[in-house]
Amino acid sequence: MRDRLITAGIDIGSSSAQAVIMQNDKIISFSNTNAGIDKKETAYKVLDLALQGTGISRKDIKYVVGTGYGRYQVPFANKNVTEITCHARGAHFFFPGARTVLDMGGQDCKAISCSETGKVTAFAMNEKCAAGTGRSMEVIAKLFDVPLQDIGPMSLDIKEKPPQMGSSCVVFAKSEALRMLRSGTPRNTVLAAYCDALVRRILLLLQRIGVKEDLVISGGIAKNAGVVKRIEDNLATKAHICFEPQIVGAVGAALIAQKLFPESGCDSGEKIKSD
Repeated sequence: MRDRLITAGIDIGSSSAQAVIMQNDKIISFSNTNAGIDKKETAYKVLDLALQGTGISRKDIKYVVGTGYGRYQVPFANKNVTEITCHARGAHFFFPGARTVLDMGGQDCKAISCSETGKVTAFAMNEKCAAGTGRSMEVIAKLFDVPLQDIGPMSLDIKEKPPQMGSSCVVFAKSEALRMLRSGTPRNTVLAAYCDALVRRILLLLQRIGVKEDLVISGGIAKNAGVVKRIEDNLATKAHICFEPQIVGAVGAALIAQKLFPESGCDSGEKIKSD
Protein backbone atom coordinates (compact mmCIF):
# COMPACT_ATOMS: atom_id res chain seq x y z
CA MET A 1 0.00 0.00 0.00
CA ARG A 2 2.88 2.37 0.80
CA ASP A 3 4.20 1.93 -2.76
CA ARG A 4 1.32 4.03 -4.00
CA LEU A 5 -0.01 5.88 -0.99
CA ILE A 6 -1.71 8.93 -2.47
CA THR A 7 -3.07 11.54 -0.07
CA ALA A 8 -4.47 15.06 -0.35
CA GLY A 9 -4.35 18.17 1.78
CA ILE A 10 -7.18 20.68 1.29
CA ASP A 11 -6.71 24.16 2.75
CA ILE A 12 -9.87 26.25 2.62
CA GLY A 13 -9.13 29.82 3.64
CA SER A 14 -11.33 32.88 3.85
CA SER A 15 -10.28 34.20 0.45
CA SER A 16 -8.38 31.39 -1.29
CA ALA A 17 -8.20 27.61 -1.34
CA GLN A 18 -5.36 25.21 -2.05
CA ALA A 19 -5.09 21.49 -2.69
CA VAL A 20 -1.95 19.36 -2.68
CA ILE A 21 -1.69 15.78 -3.94
CA MET A 22 1.18 13.75 -2.48
CA GLN A 23 2.51 10.27 -3.09
CA ASN A 24 4.88 8.89 -0.45
CA ASP A 25 5.95 12.34 0.84
CA LYS A 26 6.45 13.70 -2.69
CA ILE A 27 4.34 16.53 -4.09
CA ILE A 28 2.64 15.31 -7.28
CA SER A 29 0.57 18.41 -7.99
CA PHE A 30 -1.15 21.38 -6.39
CA SER A 31 -3.78 24.00 -7.14
CA ASN A 32 -4.69 27.45 -5.88
CA THR A 33 -8.05 29.14 -6.48
CA ASN A 34 -10.39 31.72 -5.00
CA ALA A 35 -12.57 30.51 -2.16
CA GLY A 36 -16.20 31.00 -3.08
CA ILE A 37 -19.16 31.39 -0.77
CA ASP A 38 -19.97 27.67 -0.97
CA LYS A 39 -16.93 26.12 0.70
CA LYS A 40 -18.09 22.56 -0.06
CA GLU A 41 -18.17 23.39 -3.76
CA THR A 42 -14.77 25.10 -3.43
CA ALA A 43 -13.30 21.95 -1.84
CA TYR A 44 -14.34 19.80 -4.80
CA LYS A 45 -13.22 22.44 -7.29
CA VAL A 46 -9.73 22.88 -5.85
CA LEU A 47 -9.23 19.12 -5.58
CA ASP A 48 -10.25 18.54 -9.20
CA LEU A 49 -7.94 21.34 -10.33
CA ALA A 50 -5.04 19.62 -8.58
CA LEU A 51 -5.91 16.27 -10.17
CA GLN A 52 -5.95 17.62 -13.72
CA GLY A 53 -3.24 16.09 -15.89
CA THR A 54 -1.93 13.76 -13.17
CA GLY A 55 -3.59 10.55 -14.25
CA ILE A 56 -4.85 10.26 -10.67
CA SER A 57 -8.58 10.08 -9.97
CA ARG A 58 -10.54 10.84 -6.83
CA LYS A 59 -10.86 7.13 -6.00
CA ASP A 60 -7.05 6.77 -5.95
CA ILE A 61 -6.75 9.12 -2.97
CA LYS A 62 -6.45 7.07 0.21
CA TYR A 63 -6.71 9.78 2.86
CA VAL A 64 -7.64 13.47 2.93
CA VAL A 65 -6.92 16.04 5.64
CA GLY A 66 -8.79 19.34 5.62
CA THR A 67 -7.34 22.47 7.15
CA GLY A 68 -7.82 26.22 7.20
CA TYR A 69 -10.69 28.53 8.01
CA GLY A 70 -13.20 26.29 6.20
CA ARG A 71 -11.76 22.89 7.12
CA TYR A 72 -15.03 21.62 8.58
CA GLN A 73 -16.69 22.24 5.22
CA VAL A 74 -14.51 19.78 3.30
CA PRO A 75 -17.12 17.00 3.04
CA PHE A 76 -14.71 14.28 1.93
CA ALA A 77 -11.99 14.90 4.54
CA ASN A 78 -11.12 11.93 6.74
CA LYS A 79 -9.81 14.30 9.40
CA ASN A 80 -9.63 18.05 10.08
CA VAL A 81 -6.43 19.57 11.45
CA THR A 82 -5.78 23.18 12.47
CA GLU A 83 -3.91 25.40 10.05
CA ILE A 84 -1.35 26.16 12.77
CA THR A 85 -0.31 22.49 12.93
CA CYS A 86 -0.37 22.14 9.14
CA HIS A 87 1.69 25.26 8.45
CA ALA A 88 4.33 24.18 10.93
CA ARG A 89 4.51 20.74 9.32
CA GLY A 90 4.52 22.17 5.80
CA ALA A 91 7.21 24.73 6.63
CA HIS A 92 9.38 21.96 8.07
CA PHE A 93 8.92 19.95 4.84
CA PHE A 94 10.28 22.78 2.71
CA PHE A 95 12.84 24.02 5.25
CA PRO A 96 13.87 21.41 7.85
CA GLY A 97 15.63 24.11 9.88
CA ALA A 98 12.37 26.02 10.41
CA ARG A 99 11.85 27.11 14.01
CA THR A 100 9.59 30.15 13.51
CA VAL A 101 6.75 30.28 11.00
CA LEU A 102 4.85 33.42 10.09
CA ASP A 103 1.63 32.60 8.27
CA MET A 104 -0.02 35.69 6.82
CA GLY A 105 -3.43 34.72 5.49
CA GLY A 106 -6.50 36.53 4.27
CA GLN A 107 -8.23 37.09 7.61
CA ASP A 108 -5.61 36.39 10.25
CA CYS A 109 -1.91 36.30 10.93
CA LYS A 110 -0.24 33.57 12.97
CA ALA A 111 3.24 33.39 14.52
CA ILE A 112 4.27 29.81 15.24
CA SER A 113 7.23 28.29 17.06
CA CYS A 114 8.04 24.72 16.09
CA SER A 115 10.45 21.98 17.06
CA GLU A 116 13.12 20.31 14.95
CA THR A 117 10.47 17.80 13.81
CA GLY A 118 7.92 20.44 12.78
CA LYS A 119 5.67 20.15 15.83
CA VAL A 120 4.08 23.31 17.25
CA THR A 121 5.56 24.44 20.56
CA ALA A 122 3.90 27.88 20.82
CA PHE A 123 1.80 30.24 18.73
CA ALA A 124 0.15 33.65 18.74
CA MET A 125 -2.58 35.11 16.53
CA ASN A 126 -3.78 38.59 15.72
CA GLU A 127 -7.10 39.33 17.37
CA LYS A 128 -10.37 40.68 16.00
CA CYS A 129 -9.11 43.14 13.39
CA ALA A 130 -8.05 42.21 9.84
CA ALA A 131 -5.13 44.65 10.05
CA GLY A 132 -1.93 42.75 9.38
CA THR A 133 -3.60 40.30 7.00
CA GLY A 134 -4.10 39.78 3.29
CA ARG A 135 -7.52 41.39 3.54
CA SER A 136 -5.94 44.69 4.56
CA MET A 137 -3.77 44.62 1.44
CA GLU A 138 -6.79 43.89 -0.74
CA VAL A 139 -8.50 46.95 0.74
CA ILE A 140 -5.60 49.28 -0.03
CA ALA A 141 -5.14 47.79 -3.53
CA LYS A 142 -8.78 48.51 -4.34
CA LEU A 143 -8.57 51.98 -2.81
CA PHE A 144 -5.54 52.96 -4.90
CA ASP A 145 -6.69 50.96 -7.96
CA VAL A 146 -3.39 49.07 -8.25
CA PRO A 147 -2.84 45.33 -8.78
CA LEU A 148 -2.29 43.53 -5.49
CA GLN A 149 1.03 42.11 -6.66
CA ASP A 150 2.36 45.61 -7.41
CA ILE A 151 1.97 47.01 -3.89
CA GLY A 152 5.21 45.49 -2.56
CA PRO A 153 7.54 46.78 -5.32
CA MET A 154 5.80 50.18 -5.34
CA SER A 155 6.23 50.53 -1.57
CA LEU A 156 9.98 50.04 -1.97
CA ASP A 157 10.30 52.54 -4.82
CA ILE A 158 10.32 55.70 -2.70
CA LYS A 159 12.57 58.75 -2.36
CA GLU A 160 11.77 59.71 1.22
CA LYS A 161 11.05 58.01 4.49
CA PRO A 162 7.29 57.55 4.78
CA PRO A 163 5.37 59.17 7.63
CA GLN A 164 4.14 56.86 10.34
CA MET A 165 0.60 55.66 9.97
CA GLY A 166 -0.85 55.48 13.43
CA SER A 167 -4.07 53.52 13.02
CA SER A 168 -4.20 49.81 13.83
CA CYS A 169 -7.62 49.37 12.24
CA VAL A 170 -8.18 48.69 8.53
CA VAL A 171 -11.10 51.11 8.33
CA PHE A 172 -9.23 53.97 9.96
CA ALA A 173 -5.99 53.14 8.13
CA LYS A 174 -7.90 53.43 4.86
CA SER A 175 -9.10 56.91 5.84
CA GLU A 176 -5.60 57.86 6.94
CA ALA A 177 -4.13 56.70 3.63
CA LEU A 178 -6.67 58.82 1.74
CA ARG A 179 -5.87 61.85 3.89
CA MET A 180 -2.15 61.44 3.21
CA LEU A 181 -2.75 61.11 -0.52
CA ARG A 182 -4.95 64.20 -0.64
CA SER A 183 -2.34 66.20 1.24
CA GLY A 184 0.13 65.58 -1.57
CA THR A 185 2.04 62.56 -0.28
CA PRO A 186 3.17 60.46 -3.30
CA ARG A 187 1.20 57.26 -3.79
CA ASN A 188 4.25 55.02 -3.38
CA THR A 189 5.10 56.75 -0.11
CA VAL A 190 1.59 56.17 1.20
CA LEU A 191 1.86 52.51 0.26
CA ALA A 192 5.19 52.37 2.06
CA ALA A 193 3.59 53.87 5.17
CA TYR A 194 0.81 51.29 4.96
CA CYS A 195 3.30 48.42 4.66
CA ASP A 196 5.33 49.85 7.56
CA ALA A 197 2.21 49.91 9.75
CA LEU A 198 1.34 46.34 8.83
CA VAL A 199 4.86 45.15 9.61
CA ARG A 200 4.84 46.85 13.02
CA ARG A 201 1.78 44.78 13.94
CA ILE A 202 3.43 41.62 12.64
CA LEU A 203 6.57 42.27 14.67
CA LEU A 204 4.52 42.69 17.84
CA LEU A 205 2.96 39.30 17.15
CA LEU A 206 6.35 37.67 16.61
CA GLN A 207 7.64 39.17 19.85
CA ARG A 208 4.98 37.24 21.74
CA ILE A 209 6.57 33.91 20.82
CA GLY A 210 10.18 34.99 20.25
CA VAL A 211 11.85 34.65 16.86
CA LYS A 212 14.26 31.75 16.39
CA GLU A 213 16.09 30.76 13.22
CA ASP A 214 15.11 29.71 10.68
CA LEU A 215 12.20 32.05 9.93
CA VAL A 216 9.74 30.80 7.30
CA ILE A 217 7.00 33.00 5.87
CA SER A 218 3.89 31.41 4.34
CA GLY A 219 0.56 32.66 3.04
CA GLY A 220 -0.36 35.18 0.39
CA ILE A 221 1.42 38.19 1.89
CA ALA A 222 4.69 36.25 1.58
CA LYS A 223 4.46 37.31 -2.07
CA ASN A 224 4.56 40.99 -1.07
CA ALA A 225 8.22 41.96 -1.45
CA GLY A 226 7.71 45.22 0.46
CA VAL A 227 6.35 43.48 3.55
CA VAL A 228 8.92 40.69 3.46
CA LYS A 229 11.89 43.06 3.13
CA ARG A 230 10.68 45.20 6.02
CA ILE A 231 10.32 42.14 8.22
CA GLU A 232 13.81 40.98 7.25
CA ASP A 233 15.33 44.40 7.87
CA ASN A 234 13.71 44.74 11.29
CA LEU A 235 14.77 41.26 12.39
CA ALA A 236 18.17 41.38 10.67
CA THR A 237 17.52 37.97 9.13
CA LYS A 238 16.69 36.39 5.80
CA ALA A 239 13.26 34.81 5.59
CA HIS A 240 12.76 31.48 3.86
CA ILE A 241 9.88 31.38 1.37
CA CYS A 242 9.04 28.36 -0.77
CA PHE A 243 8.20 28.51 -4.48
CA GLU A 244 4.46 28.84 -3.71
CA PRO A 245 3.95 30.10 -0.14
CA GLN A 246 0.17 29.68 -0.30
CA ILE A 247 0.36 25.87 -0.42
CA VAL A 248 2.37 25.39 2.79
CA GLY A 249 -0.72 24.57 4.86
CA ALA A 250 -2.08 22.13 2.28
CA VAL A 251 1.33 20.43 2.05
CA GLY A 252 1.33 20.00 5.82
CA ALA A 253 -2.18 18.55 5.65
CA ALA A 254 -1.19 16.05 2.94
CA LEU A 255 1.88 15.01 4.95
CA ILE A 256 -0.24 14.45 8.05
CA ALA A 257 -2.57 12.36 5.90
CA GLN A 258 0.42 10.22 4.90
CA LYS A 259 1.06 9.47 8.57
CA LEU A 260 -2.57 8.89 9.52
CA PHE A 261 -3.60 6.46 6.79
CA PRO A 262 -1.61 3.40 7.89
CA GLU A 263 -2.96 3.86 11.41
CA SER A 264 -6.61 4.21 10.43
CA GLY A 265 -6.76 1.98 7.39
CA CYS A 266 -9.56 4.25 6.16
CA ASP A 267 -9.75 4.63 2.39
CA SER A 268 -10.99 8.03 1.21
CA GLY A 269 -11.61 7.13 -2.42
CA GLU A 270 -15.17 5.90 -2.09
CA LYS A 271 -16.03 8.71 0.30
CA ILE A 272 -15.02 11.37 -2.23
CA LYS A 273 -16.81 9.56 -5.03
CA SER A 274 -20.03 9.12 -3.08
CA ASP A 275 -20.15 12.79 -2.06
